[in-house]
Amino acid sequence: MILFLIMMERAGLIILLAYAFVHVPFIKQTLNHPEIKKHQLILLLLFSFFAIISNFTGVEIQSNLAIVNQTLGKIAQHSSVANTRVLTIGVAGLIGGPVVGIFVGAISVLFRYWQGGLAPYIYIISSLLIGLCSGWLGKYFRRQQAMVTIRQAMFVGMSMEVLQMLCILIFSSDFHQSWELVRFIGLPMIFANTLGVGIFISIITSTQQLEEQAKAVQTHDVLKLTNETLPYLRQGLSFQSCQPVAEIIHQYMRVAAVSLTNRDTILAYVGAGADHHVPNIKILTKLAKRAIETGNICIAKDRSEIECDHEGCTLTSAIVIPLKIQNETVGTLKLYFSGRHKMSYVEQEVAEGLGNIFSTQLALGQAEAAAHLLQDAEMKSLQAQVNPHFLFNALNTILALIRMDGEKARHLLKELSKFLRANLQGARQNVIPLSQEIMQVNAYLALEEARFPNKVHYQILVDENRDGKVLIPPFTLQVLVENAYKHAFKQSKTDNHLRVTIGRREKMLEITVEDNGQGIPAEKLKTLGKVQQKSAGGSGSALENLSRRLTLIYGHEASLNFQSSPDGTSVYVAVPLTEEKGDES
Repeated sequence: MILFLIMMERAGLIILLAYAFVHVPFIKQTLNHPEIKKHQLILLLLFSFFAIISNFTGVEIQSNLAIVNQTLGKIAQHSSVANTRVLTIGVAGLIGGPVVGIFVGAISVLFRYWQGGLAPYIYIISSLLIGLCSGWLGKYFRRQQAMVTIRQAMFVGMSMEVLQMLCILIFSSDFHQSWELVRFIGLPMIFANTLGVGIFISIITSTQQLEEQAKAVQTHDVLKLTNETLPYLRQGLSFQSCQPVAEIIHQYMRVAAVSLTNRDTILAYVGAGADHHVPNIKILTKLAKRAIETGNICIAKDRSEIECDHEGCTLTSAIVIPLKIQNETVGTLKLYFSGRHKMSYVEQEVAEGLGNIFSTQLALGQAEAAAHLLQDAEMKSLQAQVNPHFLFNALNTILALIRMDGEKARHLLKELSKFLRANLQGARQNVIPLSQEIMQVNAYLALEEARFPNKVHYQILVDENRDGKVLIPPFTLQVLVENAYKHAFKQSKTDNHLRVTIGRREKMLEITVEDNGQGIPAEKLKTLGKVQQKSAGGSGSALENLSRRLTLIYGHEASLNFQSSPDGTSVYVAVPLTEEKGDES
């Protein structure tokens, strides 16, 4: 019992040292990835240090089985040693694998051989075997799961100590003496080293689990932070977008203060020192300027580097992370720390990660803005293409009427003016009020009626008091009505009817244009509105153009459908119901 308590005391020293070492950042990294060659070297040196201490703090057992409880250098010729060498070699093998286990065993043997005593050669054999076997078992266990369990570790500790006892019995020249020694030291050493290995591994696994839990919480907070800041950062760096972003970061991170800047101005500041660290002023600190110029993270480790002259300022350190778009620095994220919120290695890593995420968000925002500009440019281009040849037909009609009917020519000139004004306005806007579109269509119909009197009877059925302010893409009605005039009534000069019906259904505005013309061939109907059509009197792209514009503005919510037979054609358009701002639906 006395030997067991002494052995537990010695094992406790190793465990205490282990607890201290596993909290060192680079040791943590080594234990998390023991398979890396550099880390294997670190493990070898660390556990060799533990193995030497195990030998040095061993308990001398004299030939008469008396215990000498003191630290060991050289020992008597006929004495043996009870120590925690199996604990250190076993854990080295479990964590580092066979190579680390064997090397740590070999270094332990050198020190033990130097100590002398009874048959030291036995410990050469046992130590190398323990290093090899524990390393092989550790490698086997880690293939099954990421970490060695406490139960597996205790099994290895017990097995390796039993192996050592067997080596003493097998390789000793005096079996009777070795048997008495094993009887005296066997159980205390087996129990002490088994518990020691279990506790050692439990310290490592619990530390890793706590770190994983902390990372999970931190990851959750970072993802939540990222999600909440995304809508603002996509707007770019501005006073309006940066202030809420700074508030969100300050809420989720353990920092004293947060600041965001562009290349020359502080855009937002939240947290400690907000009374004298104010936004909307030029960047003055060398730290921030250096981060912007170099594109590298800059760290201030004391107040002098923060360059704050305010007497009551509590800020003691800071980290400045450049925000980039396409490798060009466009601003900075500054995190400040104080006595209550000290900057740690974890904070630095998180800050760097946030900088990368925010840079990506800014780049996405810029890409979206560019896409919107491109889309808008495409819209304007498409709208500018709508029916430019109509002008020449209208002018020719008016010229013909000037001599015959000057009043009517004057009236048509007014209608043409309305049409052209609406055409120019439509080319500058993505959506216009329905009333404006109807006015343009009425002007078109008046001009066509002057060219072909009584050829087509038309009516537009719409409640303008209710639906006049509903917004639709310009030239929607114009294209459909003009298409009917040009194609539906080619073969007929009388009894032609065109009806436009506009109304609401749930949250959609529905437009139907019906004619009693000659109909559309079935093979052409399949591709209408999807590809450019062959046309003798125009480009054949009007309906395809309309379809593209509807898709650009409304996506899949809009629809353009055609039904046709020899008795006529119906074109059906549906768009989401939206009205001019300030008006109720």
